[in-house]
Amino acid sequence: MTAPRHIAVIDIGKTNAKLALVDLSTLTEMAVVTRPNIVQPAPPYPHYDVDGHWAFLLDALAQFHREHRVDAISVTTHGACAALLESTGALAAPILDYEHVYPAEMVEAYDAIKPDFAQTGSPKLAGGLNIGAQLHWLLATDPTLKDRTAQIVTYPQYWGHRLTGVAATDVTSIGCHTDLWNPYEGAFSDLPEKLGIRDKIAPVRRPSDILGPILPEIAKATGLAPETPVCVGIHDSNASLYPHVVAQDGPVSVVSTGTWVIVMSMKAGGVATLDPARDTLVNVNAYEQAVASARFMGGREFEVIQQGQRVEPTKPDVSAVLNGPRMLLPSVETGSGPFQGRQMQWHGGEPRIGTGQRSAALSFYLALMTGTCLNLVGGAGPTIVEGPFARNPEYLAMLHVVTARPVFTNSAVTGTSIGAAMLLGVDEFPPELDQFETALPLDALRTYADLWVGQAGAE
Repeated sequence: MTAPRHIAVIDIGKTNAKLALVDLSTLTEMAVVTRPNIVQPAPPYPHYDVDGHWAFLLDALAQFHREHRVDAISVTTHGACAALLESTGALAAPILDYEHVYPAEMVEAYDAIKPDFAQTGSPKLAGGLNIGAQLHWLLATDPTLKDRTAQIVTYPQYWGHRLTGVAATDVTSIGCHTDLWNPYEGAFSDLPEKLGIRDKIAPVRRPSDILGPILPEIAKATGLAPETPVCVGIHDSNASLYPHVVAQDGPVSVVSTGTWVIVMSMKAGGVATLDPARDTLVNVNAYEQAVASARFMGGREFEVIQQGQRVEPTKPDVSAVLNGPRMLLPSVETGSGPFQGRQMQWHGGEPRIGTGQRSAALSFYLALMTGTCLNLVGGAGPTIVEGPFARNPEYLAMLHVVTARPVFTNSAVTGTSIGAAMLLGVDEFPPELDQFETALPLDALRTYADLWVGQAGAE
């Protein structure tokens, strides 16, 4: 069989659902279509519009195949998400939104059975950000659900199951702060046994494994060849990391930006000592290796502060912010990140919404939060920024200064789609990385960064 060239990548983020067509020979996106990922309100609880996404994806697959040809399919999704399947393959319950908040007594009951951080690398997170907490709540509130559930799959494999009929989980999704996995031993933690679901979790596989060919009804609906392969799929921040897992020999830090900013440190000597109270955690990469990670909801914070009115800052705007100084102190989103429970405040006065000064101050804040995360995970080597923040020069300039290390950006539109496509067979990947250089005054940036760190109490 000829090696696949055009890879359709299903990419379900927390904010948008996307289908991208990636040309493996050039590692570029040939076509992209998106739709908003709008959480559906109760009943029975906030959940994802998977049927709406499915109709959108089938239409887009058919369009891409007509216009370009689709040779294979890969899947990447946000983490903290699992699907419970009946024996027929249908959902046993709607797929729960991870931001749903549980009653205090339910949280206390889960805390009593949650494995230690030392075993799982999973800190205690808000709502359902630990999949174990989701499963505990779902099973406790619906006594019939466990018996009706034949298999549990993580989110990339939910879409793979709809495409192929084959159930699986993948190491990056099951190892993503779920409480279900021991990343040091590459095995389940104590939790699945405590929940009584150990035999229901679908087999754990590497993301690059082939799940199977598409089902006949998918071939008929889209026009794709019946033998079109679908790979197991991967957690989205690990998709961003994957090209660098493949390509980098020395230590490197990767920053995946989107709704979440995920900081991942790959260096010799294993995982650094982490502080779970500051939203650090252990991820598992596509090679089943433990990766020290930290995160905060940077994309969400960006939207909250800008309120849809971003204005590109001018040089005078940047100077006014640096010289003021006018700075945003943590945290905009108080339930996650390195400064949980802290309320945001403006130092030096709050710039008006829809001004360049507000944009500059926000960009610096996001970079300094990222720098804090990098310090917490022992970041080393060059810093590679993926996603929307890679196009923000004020963010990149401050990140370079606060880390005192080179900053590179990925020329791809998004690292997630490229990384997910690479699962289908690119063994060597020299990323087209661009080293960032800034014309902003470095001394003024350093002075600002030092003041922010002192005000924020960052370590």
